[in-house]
Amino acid sequence: MSMHKLNNVIQTYPWGSLTSLHEMFNVDNPHHTPQAEMWMGAHPRGCSRTLDKDIALDELLAKNTKNMLGTYTAMRYGELPYLLKVIAADSPLSIQVHPSKQKAEDGFQRENDQGIPIDADNRNYKDPNHKPELVYALTFFHALNGFRPVDDIIALFHELNIDVLSEPLDVLVSQPNENGLSTFFTQIIRLSGHDKADALLALKSAIGKTPKSRLAREAFHTTKMLMAHYQDDVGLFAPFILNIVELAPGEAMFLDAETPHAYLSGTALEIMANSDNVLRAGLTSKHIDTEELLRNLSAKSTPASNLIMTPVVKSSRWTYPVPVDDFCFDIVFSTPDHQTLYVRSAEVLFCIEGKIRIEAPHHCVVLSKGESVLITCDSQAYQVSGTGTLARAYN
Repeated sequence: MSMHKLNNVIQTYPWGSLTSLHEMFNVDNPHHTPQAEMWMGAHPRGCSRTLDKDIALDELLAKNTKNMLGTYTAMRYGELPYLLKVIAADSPLSIQVHPSKQKAEDGFQRENDQGIPIDADNRNYKDPNHKPELVYALTFFHALNGFRPVDDIIALFHELNIDVLSEPLDVLVSQPNENGLSTFFTQIIRLSGHDKADALLALKSAIGKTPKSRLAREAFHTTKMLMAHYQDDVGLFAPFILNIVELAPGEAMFLDAETPHAYLSGTALEIMANSDNVLRAGLTSKHIDTEELLRNLSAKSTPASNLIMTPVVKSSRWTYPVPVDDFCFDIVFSTPDHQTLYVRSAEVLFCIEGKIRIEAPHHCVVLSKGESVLITCDSQAYQVSGTGTLARAYN
């Protein structure tokens, strides 16, 4: 059995915050660079290392996979099947979808066969895995997630009254279902040349007027915020098509495979299958493959009110039910009294706040905010004490 405090990779993407990880979790930022994500896991593009042995987590787990991951996880996945992150967005991320498991496997093999280097800018599939996600807000967190109800989309585009989009909108009105929505979204994403320029000019003019409804007010405001970062991008229509979601601290939502979404601002925890596959549709300077994204798109509508998850409240912890086997996620509220947690896989614990003591037979670590630890499956159980809050990742 083993417990290892982790030294985690900080990803410095341009949209990251200069201050959030430092102020919330004491992460050093000597060069004042955008710190976008802290990765806790064994993904090859950002693998944690153990502080005690200074060994990469994937290398450590490979030494005794069955005992450390557990028999089931070792046989089914052969690796740590999830990745836990802190994400700190100071500006919007791209509109994106993640592939299903089968399409990820097919796409990864296809790009390997084509000889596209794994780190090439035009590479869509970095690994053969799907990427369902759960995001848990640490600050107020703004995002776009999933298609709005079709009636709302129709009402919003009627208010925009954009000539170039009148014909696609008429088609959606006549087909207010998944097929119609898929066609409508496809036509907007494929806008180019004069049609694209005219549509964006009309959009900018429309949102300069007084909105007629709460829905429009929210969409106008979000689009103006996006325009501060992007001008010539069809992704500016996204707030009129996708749900605008604001998570309060402590709220969470799940993001299914093939669902369009974008994170806009805020700091959150994010847990996902162990993947870095992203197919982008807009609001980015990175590689966009519109046709590949459309092949991976689910056009199901979901009311925004259905997106906020309801945790299962247990003694001193909240468990968030997810429809995948790759990961589970708990928030553990620690008190000075000892609380016993039972292990069924390798776990990663991240201290959100406070100072928390983690004890297992012959092992003990103390976590302060921003610190994390790997607990292997053969530990069987551990005790938590001290005042604070933990995020618990397992499967």
